[in-house]
Amino acid sequence: MRVQDVIILLLSEMIVPIVLALAVILVGYVYKAIKPPPPKICGSPGGPPVTSPRIKLKGGRHLAYREAGVSKEEAKYKIVIIHGFDSSKDLNLSISQELIEGLKIYLLFFDRAGYGESDPYPKRSVKSEAYDIQELADGLQLGPKLAGVALVCPFVHYWWPCLPSDLSKKALKKLLVQDQWAFRVARYTPWLYCWWMTQKWFPSLSVVSGNPAIFSRSDLEIIKKLSEVPPVGQEKIRQQSVHESLHRDIMVGYGEWEFDPLDLSNPFPNNEGSVHLWQGYEDRIIPFEVNRFISGKLLWIKYHEVPDSGHLVFFDQSKFDSILRALLCG
Repeated sequence: MRVQDVIILLLSEMIVPIVLALAVILVGYVYKAIKPPPPKICGSPGGPPVTSPRIKLKGGRHLAYREAGVSKEEAKYKIVIIHGFDSSKDLNLSISQELIEGLKIYLLFFDRAGYGESDPYPKRSVKSEAYDIQELADGLQLGPKLAGVALVCPFVHYWWPCLPSDLSKKALKKLLVQDQWAFRVARYTPWLYCWWMTQKWFPSLSVVSGNPAIFSRSDLEIIKKLSEVPPVGQEKIRQQSVHESLHRDIMVGYGEWEFDPLDLSNPFPNNEGSVHLWQGYEDRIIPFEVNRFISGKLLWIKYHEVPDSGHLVFFDQSKFDSILRALLCG
């Protein structure tokens, strides 16, 4: 056998293990890139401390909460405030003390699963969020009666089956291109979402990067006012896991829902309460067209479209006072 043949034979025998080794390295790299880091659970070794009151749910998880307003015993109205994306129970809410005391309002804020000091929940879903609120209210003995609901610039799903195709496409295209892609990744390849939100090749979600283009003029004015007040507790929002708070929110929101919004029935068939939906016409994060359509189909929802407001109407004191008065006083 010639020397050249021997060399070729040796090389051919080496190629297979080399290719296999490279494949293993590549798979390991990809797995590491798409696998989210484990959360740092509050109260666990190496995790953040627990500094807020919490209740333990039936499944063993904890929800952290904060109480404000008048006492539960004195209250005429008890309101549970549900924070939005990248926020927490410590949000700086503009509400007049005069209104709180005049209407005797008790306020309950809580960290949703994975946010602040509430335990993460990898199996989080739209329904589990609702059950968490129910357990929290029962655990704090707020009473069994639901008197009303106020939805302020609520989340919309561009792939809800109930939406006409032209409406969903139009609403989605109103968003920045980077946000359209972030939502598509969450919808179709949620296992890739952690990588998408942490990679540096393409811009990911504008609200996380702080892109001012997503805010209306009124939003920017509100942000300026809020920046003048020292933030309290906002550093805790992502402390346990960015993936189990922010990323999980988006994946759950754009995943498969357990129900269709148009299948919902009026929770107050005898007019013993009311459901209000407030939407800023200038909202660049939640297109008004979708919530206008849903409200137009569910006629028991009292729809309020605020012409001069964007996504942060919730933080405008005069408008938030109006939201509360409409909910509580009819």
